[in-house]
Amino acid sequence: MASRPQPQIIRVVDLETTGNSPPQHAVIEIGWQDVALGADGRWELEGEGGARFVNPGRPIPAITQAIHHILDEQVADAPWFHDVARPILDPWPRRVALAAHRASFEQQYCTSALTRGADWICTWKCALRLWPDSPSFSNQVLRYWRKPEGLDHQRGLPMHRAFPDAYVTAHHLRDMLNEASVAQLIEWSNQPGLLPRVRYGPDRGKEWREIDNESLMNFLTDRDEDVRFTAETELRRRQGGGAVGRDAADWLLI
Repeated sequence: MASRPQPQIIRVVDLETTGNSPPQHAVIEIGWQDVALGADGRWELEGEGGARFVNPGRPIPAITQAIHHILDEQVADAPWFHDVARPILDPWPRRVALAAHRASFEQQYCTSALTRGADWICTWKCALRLWPDSPSFSNQVLRYWRKPEGLDHQRGLPMHRAFPDAYVTAHHLRDMLNEASVAQLIEWSNQPGLLPRVRYGPDRGKEWREIDNESLMNFLTDRDEDVRFTAETELRRRQGGGAVGRDAADWLLI
């Protein structure tokens, strides 16, 4: 008898932490929400999701409490992260991939050992590619700019808590998966972010194709890898042909 194929499920995760940089900082809450491929070939939210408090083993700084409003006494008797993380990050049946908004942050804590080497989808990087007209690319701006179908407003609150944020991100991921393949989203996620508009300087707010060659060259050595990657991508586009491409190629020979 043939075995039943495993369902195609991607798990969105979100962390609340004591700060941005492990090991100095630690997880205090982990939330999740699954997105699954239906029989009709469309991706939809799957299951109820959930969240667990985690004992960070240290006091929660006031500056981060002011963001998520989680108190020391709420996590004092919670389990340690390594006891909580594995069944959430690597459940059975196994998920096709994990996803998060700005996934590089979650990946600092959700290490390969805990995820068993799972692939990641970064919904922030994918939003840059799929919805470049958004006024911003934060989880919440995308929520209110896009107004994803089926998103329950109250279930997605309060913001900066692990389950509500994972729930909102899952709606973005669902819609991304219905526009692009899993493999494409993973490929984009493994690259730096491709920024639709210039972030700062005299050309702030312009599309990259609108800035002149001299300005573009200055961005090629920027400290921000997303800016460098975007400038390099635009330079390759200009060198690839067309009027703008020929102008750029000629200019680079001067």
